[in-house]
Amino acid sequence: MIRGAAERSHSPTISVPPPPVSTVRAATVSDAEEIARLLTQLGHPTSAADVRTTWDVWSAEGNRALVAERDDGGVVGVVTLHRMRVLHRRRPVGRVTALIVDEPERGTGIGRALMAAGERLLEEDGCGLIEITSNNRLVDAHAFYRSLGYEQTSVRLAKTLVPAG
Repeated sequence: MIRGAAERSHSPTISVPPPPVSTVRAATVSDAEEIARLLTQLGHPTSAADVRTTWDVWSAEGNRALVAERDDGGVVGVVTLHRMRVLHRRRPVGRVTALIVDEPERGTGIGRALMAAGERLLEEDGCGLIEITSNNRLVDAHAFYRSLGYEQTSVRLAKTLVPAG
């Protein structure tokens, strides 16, 4: 919203669309602040220090992230990707481990752009299947993934391990 003279004169405000997303690019550790902000928005409280501390080991294990960036340099979305080998598939399995679009930007095509770029990257890595894990409470996200051609094929169960001692 642009406010100023129009607001002072009690004229209606003028809505201006946000600057367009110009780039989906590989994330780097220098994006830690924005990645942490977005992960926290998704419900995974994370600090930039957490991201920086984990980055080298995480990326050395073959994990990658892509960010959507506006012309003004603002990061408005991130997708994190993992590639793994399983014995029962001839080709590697790609996994989308997180997809977050900044809340005010949802519904603008940023998620679709991030997913398309992530799918291309995993396909280039030789993956024959892409899986997505998504919390049960994220019903809108499930509908979004279905609109991209994903279908529920299994149930994921989790157990938190507590270190012994």
